[in-house]
Amino acid sequence: MTMTADNPILHLKDYGQSVWMDNLSRDILESGELKQLIESRDVHGITSNPAIFEKAIAGNAIYDADIEAGIRDGKSVEEIYESLVFEDIRNACDVLMPIYEETNHLDGYVSLEVPPSMARNADTTLEAARRYFNELQRPNLMIKIPGTSEGLPAVEAAIRDGINVNVTLLFSVQSYINTAWAYIRGLEARVEAGEDISSVASVASFFLSRIDSKVDAQLEELAAKADDINVQAKLNEAKGKVAIANAKIAYQEYKKIISSDRWKALAEKGARVQRLLWASTSTKNPDYSDVMYVDELIGPDTVNTLPPNTIEACADHCDVDSRIETNVEEAQRLIANLPELGVDLDQVMDELLEEGIDKFIKPFDTLMDSLVTKVKQLSPA
Repeated sequence: MTMTADNPILHLKDYGQSVWMDNLSRDILESGELKQLIESRDVHGITSNPAIFEKAIAGNAIYDADIEAGIRDGKSVEEIYESLVFEDIRNACDVLMPIYEETNHLDGYVSLEVPPSMARNADTTLEAARRYFNELQRPNLMIKIPGTSEGLPAVEAAIRDGINVNVTLLFSVQSYINTAWAYIRGLEARVEAGEDISSVASVASFFLSRIDSKVDAQLEELAAKADDINVQAKLNEAKGKVAIANAKIAYQEYKKIISSDRWKALAEKGARVQRLLWASTSTKNPDYSDVMYVDELIGPDTVNTLPPNTIEACADHCDVDSRIETNVEEAQRLIANLPELGVDLDQVMDELLEEGIDKFIKPFDTLMDSLVTKVKQLSPA
């Protein structure tokens, strides 16, 4: 990893976008790799999720000593899991603390997700968010809460409590709008309580590649059934474009919200904007550019959270320019015409949310199962 002046990824910040990495393990903390990525790739934050921790912990001997210590202390498997994860999160927060301070609390955050089984329960989600934030004691910690209808009351209450929140699993524009207003209501409640709001941060994680994967499959199926060559052409023309179009429309909604009187009143009291964060940004279709979810969505007040492979691809060949507000009318037409093409985008978004929750529950369950096995292996006979 070399730091060169013409490295494209280093110029994203020139257009108001921060790079966070969608990956965390003890290996990158202990080897110094995370520090190197901060220096050479301008990584200014970290996000984690159950799938990332399942990959990091399961079958990795680097955690064995701490697992054995947990066994000696009589901890349950759940307590051992939390001790492993909390240690990594604390250390990552400490590595990123200089970024947090240098950017005046704009960046330098590490995101930790509440257990995915809580996605449909506001009370248990809020309870976990409060406990995690209090136990980890790091001002640059963000708690990830799914943006479900049940999760948003927990988001609002967490913000009211002064907890930084990363609202995750957002797919539809409406879900983003609902999230933004939950953030605003939380800040307003905090103001009413006489509390400071200038130190509370939030991002709204808007997922991308999963949308194109699902919509493209529908478009291909519809094209295969269509007899009219013009209809086939329209269906094929829409492939690979829906996620970016959807994100550009969401950004226009962001601009409307921060232009509202309610937001301006909060901004005068020091409130920070809830930045849109582009998630699920690794391109799944090899026919598409591997940096399409970076190049097309660069703009002010945004974060792009990238897996390691996409970070390296962007450092090599991203075409950096502010494009978040280009071709917006074209994006609106594309989304508006989807029903005519036979695609029910609302249904797609609902299915993606359910699948997204499931994609986090399964690796979480797998990780807990593997920890049970490892505890048995490492327990004294």
